[in-house]
Amino acid sequence: MNKKAMYNLSYGLFVLTTKLGSRSQGCIINTAMQVTTNPNRITITVNKQNLTHDVLMHTKEFNISVISEDAKFTLFKHFGFQSGRDTDKFEGYTHSKTAENGIPYITQGINAYISGKVIDTVDLGTHTMFIADVTDGEILSDTASATYSYYQKNIKPKPEETENQKKGYRCKICGYVYEGDTLPDDFVCPICKHGTDDFEKI
Repeated sequence: MNKKAMYNLSYGLFVLTTKLGSRSQGCIINTAMQVTTNPNRITITVNKQNLTHDVLMHTKEFNISVISEDAKFTLFKHFGFQSGRDTDKFEGYTHSKTAENGIPYITQGINAYISGKVIDTVDLGTHTMFIADVTDGEILSDTASATYSYYQKNIKPKPEETENQKKGYRCKICGYVYEGDTLPDDFVCPICKHGTDDFEKI
C-alpha cells in the first residue's frame, strides 16, 4: 500500500480555540467538516496530546478559525510548535477577538470562524472526534481557505530554509524540525500529527 495516497485527500487547516476559567488554549487541527445542515452540525478531530483537547473534553465549547491563504508560517509556529502546557499562547497575542461564547477566535490569516457546542464524542485511539452543534459563525474575509496542499507548497518553509538553521529531524509531511540527536520513538509532529516514520534526519 502506498500511504502517500492519503495525502491526496482534501484537508483544510484550522486554529481550534477553547477556554477554561481565564485561560484560553489553541492548537492547529486539519480535520473539521460539516456533517448535517439541519441541525447544523460539524465534527472536529483532535489529538489527545494537545492540552486544547483536554480543555474541550471538560468545557464542551470551542471556536474554529478557518485558516486562509493569507496566513503566514508564524501562525502555525505559534499555535502548532509550542505546547499550552508550558506556554500561554494568548499572552500578548493581539490577533484575536472574543466571540459570544467567551472564547477567542483568530483574526489574522483567517477567513471565518465557527463556534460549536459538543453534543457527543467518539474515541479514535490517538484522537477524539467531537460532534458539535454550530452556535455562531462569521465571515472575516473573502480570501480562499488554505488547504493542506496549499500549506505544504506555499506557506511552510522549504527544507533548505530550516536546514540552515537547525539540525535534527525534519517531518517529511509539513517541514517541522525536531532539534536533537535522537528522535523519541513515540514522538508525534506537533503540527501534522505524523509519527517518527515520517521524519528524516537532517
